[in-house]
Amino acid sequence: MARNEIRPVVKLRPTAGAGFADVAREYRRNDPDRMVSRTYDPAVGRHADFGEER
Repeated sequence: MARNEIRPVVKLRPTAGAGFADVAREYRRNDPDRMVSRTYDPAVGRHADFGEER
């Protein structure tokens, strides 16, 4: 199955401003807005909100 722009890989940056980044796949047909994920940030040492960077 070919990869296309319907489910692209997006880079997630923390809102806390640490240097760590995470990647995820987003399904743009169901949710065209920017993605926000709450994952563990090893630079801060706790969970933080990660927002999509385009």
